[in-house]
Amino acid sequence: MISAKAGSLMNGQPNLSTTERGAYMLAGLGLAAAAAKPRPNPLLNILALAGGSYLAWRGYVGQCPVKAALTGSSESGRLAHHG
Repeated sequence: MISAKAGSLMNGQPNLSTTERGAYMLAGLGLAAAAAKPRPNPLLNILALAGGSYLAWRGYVGQCPVKAALTGSSESGRLAHHG
Protein backbone atom coordinates (compact mmCIF):
# COMPACT_ATOMS: atom_id res chain seq x y z
CA MET A 1 0.00 0.00 0.00
CA ILE A 2 1.33 3.44 -0.92
CA SER A 3 1.22 6.02 1.85
CA ALA A 4 -0.29 9.45 1.27
CA LYS A 5 3.14 11.10 1.39
CA ALA A 6 4.63 8.71 -1.17
CA GLY A 7 1.60 9.19 -3.41
CA SER A 8 1.95 12.97 -3.20
CA LEU A 9 5.42 12.76 -4.75
CA MET A 10 3.87 11.88 -8.10
CA ASN A 11 1.21 14.63 -8.04
CA GLY A 12 1.65 18.17 -9.25
CA GLN A 13 3.18 19.87 -12.22
CA PRO A 14 6.61 18.91 -13.54
CA ASN A 15 9.28 21.52 -12.80
CA LEU A 16 11.93 20.15 -15.17
CA SER A 17 12.26 21.09 -18.83
CA THR A 18 12.40 18.42 -21.51
CA THR A 19 16.17 18.84 -21.76
CA GLU A 20 16.59 18.51 -17.99
CA ARG A 21 14.37 15.43 -17.92
CA GLY A 22 16.46 13.83 -20.66
CA ALA A 23 19.67 14.65 -18.82
CA TYR A 24 18.32 13.18 -15.56
CA MET A 25 17.25 9.98 -17.31
CA LEU A 26 20.51 9.66 -19.24
CA ALA A 27 22.64 10.24 -16.13
CA GLY A 28 20.50 7.92 -14.04
CA LEU A 29 20.56 5.09 -16.55
CA GLY A 30 24.31 5.53 -17.03
CA LEU A 31 24.92 5.36 -13.30
CA ALA A 32 22.67 2.31 -12.96
CA ALA A 33 24.51 0.63 -15.85
CA ALA A 34 27.82 1.35 -14.12
CA ALA A 35 26.50 -0.67 -11.18
CA ALA A 36 26.68 -3.79 -13.37
CA LYS A 37 30.50 -3.68 -13.30
CA PRO A 38 31.85 -5.96 -10.57
CA ARG A 39 33.56 -4.11 -7.74
CA PRO A 40 35.44 -5.33 -4.66
CA ASN A 41 32.85 -3.62 -2.47
CA PRO A 42 29.29 -4.67 -3.43
CA LEU A 43 27.92 -1.72 -1.45
CA LEU A 44 29.18 0.57 -4.24
CA ASN A 45 27.12 -1.41 -6.77
CA ILE A 46 24.01 -1.07 -4.62
CA LEU A 47 24.55 2.66 -4.11
CA ALA A 48 25.15 3.24 -7.82
CA LEU A 49 22.04 1.26 -8.74
CA ALA A 50 19.89 3.06 -6.17
CA GLY A 51 21.22 6.52 -7.10
CA GLY A 52 20.91 5.89 -10.82
CA SER A 53 17.38 4.54 -10.44
CA TYR A 54 16.37 7.58 -8.40
CA LEU A 55 17.78 10.01 -10.98
CA ALA A 56 16.09 8.17 -13.85
CA TRP A 57 12.77 8.17 -11.96
CA ARG A 58 13.05 11.92 -11.25
CA GLY A 59 13.63 12.50 -14.95
CA TYR A 60 10.68 10.35 -15.92
CA VAL A 61 8.33 12.03 -13.45
CA GLY A 62 9.70 15.49 -14.27
CA GLN A 63 9.78 16.74 -10.70
CA CYS A 64 12.92 17.57 -8.77
CA PRO A 65 12.47 18.52 -5.11
CA VAL A 66 15.93 20.12 -5.01
CA LYS A 67 15.11 22.41 -7.94
CA ALA A 68 11.73 23.22 -6.37
CA ALA A 69 13.44 24.23 -3.12
CA LEU A 70 16.07 26.33 -4.88
CA THR A 71 13.69 28.13 -7.24
CA GLY A 72 10.92 28.59 -4.67
CA SER A 73 8.21 27.03 -6.83
CA SER A 74 4.79 26.29 -5.32
CA GLU A 75 5.66 22.62 -4.80
CA SER A 76 8.50 23.57 -2.43
CA GLY A 77 6.01 24.56 0.27
CA ARG A 78 6.12 21.06 1.69
CA LEU A 79 9.92 21.27 1.93
CA ALA A 80 10.04 24.58 3.79
CA HIS A 81 9.97 24.88 7.57
CA HIS A 82 6.75 26.29 8.95
CA GLY A 83 6.97 28.35 12.04
